[in-house]
Amino acid sequence: MSALYMFFGTLIALGVLVTIHEYGHFWIARRCGVKVLRFSVGFGSPLLRWHDRQGTEFVVAAIPLGGYVKMLDEREGDVPPDQLDQSFNRKSVRQRIAIVAAGPIANFLLAILFFWVLAMLGSQQVKPVIGAVEPESIAAQAGLQAGQEIIEVDGESTTGWSAVNLQLVRRLGESGELQLRLLEPGSTVAVTRQLQLKDWQRGVEQPDPLVALGIRPWRPAIAPVLQVVVPEGPAHAAGIKQGDRLLAVDSERLDDWQQVLDVMKRSPGKDVVLRVERDGQVLDVPVKLGVRGEDEARSGYLGVGPGEVNWPQEMLREVRFGPLEGAVEGLRRTWNMTLLTFDSVRKMLVGELSVKNLSGPITIAKVAGASAQSGVGDFLYFLSLLSISLGVLNLLPIPVLDGGHLLFYMIEWVRGRPLSERIQGWGMQIGISLVLGVMLLALVNDLGRL
Repeated sequence: MSALYMFFGTLIALGVLVTIHEYGHFWIARRCGVKVLRFSVGFGSPLLRWHDRQGTEFVVAAIPLGGYVKMLDEREGDVPPDQLDQSFNRKSVRQRIAIVAAGPIANFLLAILFFWVLAMLGSQQVKPVIGAVEPESIAAQAGLQAGQEIIEVDGESTTGWSAVNLQLVRRLGESGELQLRLLEPGSTVAVTRQLQLKDWQRGVEQPDPLVALGIRPWRPAIAPVLQVVVPEGPAHAAGIKQGDRLLAVDSERLDDWQQVLDVMKRSPGKDVVLRVERDGQVLDVPVKLGVRGEDEARSGYLGVGPGEVNWPQEMLREVRFGPLEGAVEGLRRTWNMTLLTFDSVRKMLVGELSVKNLSGPITIAKVAGASAQSGVGDFLYFLSLLSISLGVLNLLPIPVLDGGHLLFYMIEWVRGRPLSERIQGWGMQIGISLVLGVMLLALVNDLGRL
């Protein structure tokens, strides 16, 4: 079933985002008087094909990894004299800039729409209350304590842990002060704490901001009874079964699920003995733990999960917006995520973020399937983030991407004449090499995560 979700989730995600992106180019091209020859979603052999009244061919092709809009252009073939005024290359530089920029802009508009819908649908969030602070950690040195609720990070309000994490991700690789505002337990008075960062998580693969600060979120006590046993995981291979209760690991007693996580985290690749209770019997089961991550991010992996968590109502809050407030929230979220994406690219270029955080088609497919299986809300959220990523990627000033074409047209606008075809050709070759290199790196990262 999960494979079907992955397949159809990926197909829908790519289909929607590519169609919207190319429609942006198409719609503005038509408004600028450019003749569009073909609008294709996908590459390769056409599966569906039809024409509209203006002669544009619409195609749904077999390989759903992109799309394109082909316009009348003298640089790509002979143009009849009576259609020269409909040629893309005959349009003013401002019109060409508008046509090229319309694709990424369409992706940002789609993200605003989806975030608006999500804001009106609302969500139930867990209050960001600190459960524990690791001794001598960054959080401990700043005076953070268990029971405090994080209400602001660097001046941005936080209604749940996802908002806290998002603000913390912005500071990865940086030095300086991280400002938190917190509510004391049972109080309405906020206090401010300054956390000192120095090259914080610089270059770390798969960083975990909360763990890096030494903050452990509050969670209700969960009995270490296994309700999920991953078929490909170490526990399943060792004979651990659903319904087993974990009693100990190498004689270390386990009373709560958090203890299980702590033991697994500090034991990557180790041979351990799990004491489990099954049908009234106590069994000792040897298991070789798996490994996730690299270097400082290495942690043990057992491949099990607990049952459903019952959160007390006082630790939950409903966050919902009306139509007008939702539109503002959609704009705010899209703007913030766009800035974060651009900043993450910059940090990768200067080494503040590890390039191993790049994801490729395998990761996209896995997340698409998981979000589709989780529900409409999660899938729309995933589509919003992916649409922003697609918009940002296409705006990078790399020839062959929309941003590269925009760079050439901006230079033409300033100079009053275009760059020579030879220079543009060199730019295209460099751009193709860069794009292929990034795609290969993302694919290698994906395979490494598998």
